[in-house]
Amino acid sequence: MKLAIMQPYFFPYVGYFQLIASVDRFVVYDNIEYTKKGWINRNRFLRNGEDVLFSIPLKKGSDHLHVRDRELAADFNKDKLLNQLAGAYKRAPEFSEVFPLVEKAVRCESHNLFDYIHQSLVATCEYLGLKTELVVSSTLDIDHTLRGKDKVRALCRRAGADTYINAIGGQVLYAKEEFLADGLSLHFLKSAEIAYPQFDRPFVPWLSIIDVMMFNSRERISEWLASGYELV
Repeated sequence: MKLAIMQPYFFPYVGYFQLIASVDRFVVYDNIEYTKKGWINRNRFLRNGEDVLFSIPLKKGSDHLHVRDRELAADFNKDKLLNQLAGAYKRAPEFSEVFPLVEKAVRCESHNLFDYIHQSLVATCEYLGLKTELVVSSTLDIDHTLRGKDKVRALCRRAGADTYINAIGGQVLYAKEEFLADGLSLHFLKSAEIAYPQFDRPFVPWLSIIDVMMFNSRERISEWLASGYELV
């Protein structure tokens, strides 16, 4: 059984969904420290031919709080974010299909950061036809005080995995020999270059999956999710 484990991200890039597509079960961390300068609650979209950062503002809290213990800011202006996205993509070929999904995700009533992101991941997987089981990390019975590779290996064992697939950046964190000691095969997913027309301007790569969905049919995206990568 193939397993992947990742932090939750709000409308992450296409490689995140390739990772979901490549496994049988995909564990989403909820009991992991929120990374202040990471991509959990922010990403990039295309506006006037350039990449622009968008973010979900959070209520002030300790940097050591887990993702599931963080809350959205009370003054989060959802209409402003939706207007920015609508203005940027209203002429995109798939806008009428995709914007309702984005609007529903942004208008989610939960103030909990993990719940807010998790619902958007589930909805995007449904839109893209991904059948992979999404598992919340805290529901797996392990010693959750473990950290790093030790926690990953414990989650793999508990989930019954024989293969662990990680994003390509994990090559600097994990050694295949260490996982073999647990009977686990370790692979890293390396996305191929993906390009598509963006309003007849120079292509800007690796934006939020929102950008990919706005400009490409579900059938085209499915091809990238199925074969637009290699395992190394």
